[in-house]
Amino acid sequence: MTAPSPSLDPMADKAIRARPWVAVWLLATAAMVAAMVVIGGITRLTESGLSIVEWQPMMGWIPPLSEAEWQRVFGLYKLTPEYRLHNAWMGLADFKTIFFWEYLHRVWGRLIGVAFALPFVAFLATGRIERAMAPRLATLFVLGAIQGGIGWWMVTSGLADEPRVSPYRLAVHLSMAFLILGLLVWAALELLERRSDPTPVAVRRGATLVLGLIALTVVAGAFVAGTDAGYAYNTFPLMDGHLVPEGYWSAELGIASLFEWVPTVQFNHRWLAVATAVVTLAFTHWAMHRAPQAARLPLRLVTVAIVVQVGLGIATLLLVVPVWLGALHQAGAVALFTVAVWVRFSLRRG
Repeated sequence: MTAPSPSLDPMADKAIRARPWVAVWLLATAAMVAAMVVIGGITRLTESGLSIVEWQPMMGWIPPLSEAEWQRVFGLYKLTPEYRLHNAWMGLADFKTIFFWEYLHRVWGRLIGVAFALPFVAFLATGRIERAMAPRLATLFVLGAIQGGIGWWMVTSGLADEPRVSPYRLAVHLSMAFLILGLLVWAALELLERRSDPTPVAVRRGATLVLGLIALTVVAGAFVAGTDAGYAYNTFPLMDGHLVPEGYWSAELGIASLFEWVPTVQFNHRWLAVATAVVTLAFTHWAMHRAPQAARLPLRLVTVAIVVQVGLGIATLLLVVPVWLGALHQAGAVALFTVAVWVRFSLRRG
């Protein structure tokens, strides 16, 4: 047997050996992004998102440390439409509660940036990131920075006239979070497993369809959150005694009803979720014996995740969106989407 030839590029060998460590770092960052989505959901559910009216990317690490500083930031909040129209009853102690969740949300986002940037620079400087991967990872960092700007852009929509953020901007913010999560998970999986068995084209297309439907349902859920549609029609499967609620469509809003009219937004999300579940379960049953061995585990997991998520969604609706259950439903969406990315990755072209 002929001995393998030594590599002509020692740096490439170092990067190949470092793949598991780089993958662990990417997965850890992905876990932080997943936690960020859940924290963002709690911030939304506790109506805390408009409590901090300043954007200080560098100095925002430090919370108020004195009574005078607390009074200053509370005074700024008192100028907002949310305080004037809904929260004029609040004292400083009440304000501190909603401040906490928005502060945690922002600081956690900055921590993600640090947790990504420092290892990236270290791995890059020591030649432990492959050349083909480096531009993609740099792009991920840029997307994270853009996401911070999108977050502030979203908040500003609730500081001017109406005491709520724009559902459109909320949907963009959530979509970007899921995009970053998916790209992180995909990159990590590439580093952990380079080879794949050939997969029939129809199976790959089915996995793409499932992933797309799950992503679309998540975006539809963002409009439910942005319009507070989850607090209406708290029965299932009927809505106010009807399968299709009376006043489903607003003639005044027209096509904007899809994104702003509560009956439309909730009806579309609930039945899109059901349709996604049916398609997912049919696909996993059909694909289980057609997919390569590496796809069997994620296929089983996505089957469980979709059933659990639909159950969480119905429970959240029937119980009128308690914070803990709404947060759990948000976490379920993150888990389902992540496993669906894993399914699609495991069925990529061999």
